Amino acid sequence: MLGVSDDTVRRWAEGGRLTLHAGVNGRSHVEGAELAALAQEVAAESDLAAAFPTSKASARNRITGIVTKVTKDTVMAQVELQAGPFRIVSLMSTEAADELGLEPGTLAVASVKATNVVVELP
Repeated sequence: MLGVSDDTVRRWAEGGRLTLHAGVNGRSHVEGAELAALAQEVAAESDLAAAFPTSKASARNRITGIVTKVTKDTVMAQVELQAGPFRIVSLMSTEAADELGLEPGTLAVASVKATNVVVELP
């Protein structure tokens, strides 16, 4: 979830950055609230956070990633963005994709503003 290795988690625990708890199965775990706080901290420290500082926009769900594919026809374009392990797909006009210069390898931000957002549990 944090995009780091098991060794990094162990080092963070040894350094006091997070607390590991022993589970009944012998495996260590981190409490959900602590993991959430650490995830926000790690995201704020990321070089990507500085690459796209928060702009003056009403959309608060901003996801930085890299464009992996752009499929265009005469009117519409489908743009695929890889943000960590997540694939985000956006449909826009071909004119907009051209004006933004979107092509594979471009660093971009997907801003999501919706009246209905579904949250699911794994």
